[in-house]
Amino acid sequence: MDAQAVESQALSAIEAAATVDEVEEARVRFLGRKAELPQALRAVRDRETGMTLNALRRRIAESADAREEELGRAELDRRLREERVDVTLPGDELPVGHLHPITQVRRMVEDAFLGLGYEIRDDREVETVAYNFDKLAFEPTHAARSPRDTFFLDETRVLRTETSASQIHQLEEREPPVYMVSIGRVYRRDAITATRYPIFHQFEGLAVDRGITLADLKGTLRHVMRALYGPKRAVRFRTHYFPFTEPSIEPDVSCGVCGGEGCRTCKYSGWIEMGGAGMVDPRVFENVGLDPEAWSGFAFGCGLERTAQLRHDIPDIRALWEGDLRVLRQF
Repeated sequence: MDAQAVESQALSAIEAAATVDEVEEARVRFLGRKAELPQALRAVRDRETGMTLNALRRRIAESADAREEELGRAELDRRLREERVDVTLPGDELPVGHLHPITQVRRMVEDAFLGLGYEIRDDREVETVAYNFDKLAFEPTHAARSPRDTFFLDETRVLRTETSASQIHQLEEREPPVYMVSIGRVYRRDAITATRYPIFHQFEGLAVDRGITLADLKGTLRHVMRALYGPKRAVRFRTHYFPFTEPSIEPDVSCGVCGGEGCRTCKYSGWIEMGGAGMVDPRVFENVGLDPEAWSGFAFGCGLERTAQLRHDIPDIRALWEGDLRVLRQF
């Protein structure tokens, strides 16, 4: 190999390179694994020749590095000169998120009850059978006690089926009068439909004082329903049965999707059930050590998802859980 000729050719090619890519091509051409110089180095058998060829390889590499740095500085100068940015121009507006419809409704519920003087309470989601069923006067044969309806973690613990257990916690912790609302997630083995989902949020209210009547309950619920849906939405109450209230009622709100005419969302009835309510059963008072002759109260429970569905006339409750931004951005 003619070392002087190789050096001359390499330095000429590097000096003639007009871009960083061309410098890299020259580097590979003269210093790559298959180039003449590296091949000669692998065949070296004496010290003097090795030192000469290594020095040659070093000079070519240094020349390539210097040319690459020179071209890089030139490119940077060009970009600084030609690609000017007016820093006084307004930047691109970044998209800003907003509260989920369920969170929006939750805050509306909280505001409505705080305005009535109620306390907001947040309790555990894993509950004991005693607090979820026994102390709320659920009969041993009640369907909710079945694993087909409730998520049991073991024989004594469940994922709470409603926030009603907060009533017991509150009454055990504090003497009446009590006015509180418990809000949070609950779990049931429900089939997924247009109005039901196995995971949902519930707000559970409790008022215990002297002389409370069913009229107080109906007035409270009407006030909250008007705050959530406006004065034009019709509200009705139907008698019903719940283990922990006696007498019991169910509040319904007219379906806004069909205007009360009947559709798939309201099961063609024109009404959508909001939850359950009623006067606190005397057995519940006895379970927490209160005299049912001295105290009276009412309790109610409604779903936040169903509230959001009714407020915004959403035909299918599943849209609130799917996370589709095309839906959520509308609220």
